Amino acid sequence: MRHTLPFAPQFYVTAPQPCPYLDGRSERKLFTALQSENADKLNDALSKQGFRRSQNVLYRPSCAECAACLSARIRVADFTPNKSQRRVLKRNAYLHRNVTSPWATEDQYTLFRRYLDSRHADGGMADMDVFEFAAMIEETPVKSRVVEYCGAKDGDTSKHDLTAVCLTDVLDDGLSMVYSFYEPTKAGDSLGTYIILDHIEIARKAGLPYVYLGYWVPGSRKMGYKAGFRALEIYKKGVWQDIGNPEDHTSETHPLSVDPIAEQVARITLPDTQLVKG
Repeated sequence: MRHTLPFAPQFYVTAPQPCPYLDGRSERKLFTALQSENADKLNDALSKQGFRRSQNVLYRPSCAECAACLSARIRVADFTPNKSQRRVLKRNAYLHRNVTSPWATEDQYTLFRRYLDSRHADGGMADMDVFEFAAMIEETPVKSRVVEYCGAKDGDTSKHDLTAVCLTDVLDDGLSMVYSFYEPTKAGDSLGTYIILDHIEIARKAGLPYVYLGYWVPGSRKMGYKAGFRALEIYKKGVWQDIGNPEDHTSETHPLSVDPIAEQVARITLPDTQLVKG
């Protein structure tokens, strides 16, 4: 005899803390643990509903008085780079890509520290040590890869300077860029944009329809660059939709744009039930 057991992960809410994107606001997250036997299915299902992964946790912003954080993804088949992005591709053509399993290295951590110290010295990761960095990279119960970008501008092929890194999840419908960092002295090369453009190419060759970018926040200068990508969709009011005019989404910072936590959880679609023999 076979029985179906409902797959029902528990959802929790974090305590409010200062928002890293919009001054004077507080952030709160809805989250659940990634169960090992269902981790890939849960990651696939919830990523389609605006969740992001951090180690063995899936989370989505669920602030009490703001719904500005909107999950964003690029439709690979419809994307074409604009003039500025074509210049970025040309400027960084010397870099070569190296895709590895999720394993942290000293070179990665050294680059990560330079990146944080230069660009996010007062951020939530500022005090992350080498062991916490290794956990961020390696503690993944889903299919993940580390994408490294190496090379030297002078054309010396004997050099393998680590220039940028991205921790990437492989979903059933795309690539999810979990976290990326790069050489801060080369900020003028638009390496963050280049990493996204290269992930679009990876997804295209793999036949995957989307590249998930994390959250886009209207009104946040830190996140403004994401709106510059063509074929960008945002997850808003339970559906994916074309971003259209970015200015049309500023009302999401209004308190009345937020649904109660219980309603948010009730609308989450979970993976199929487990089939067990008995």
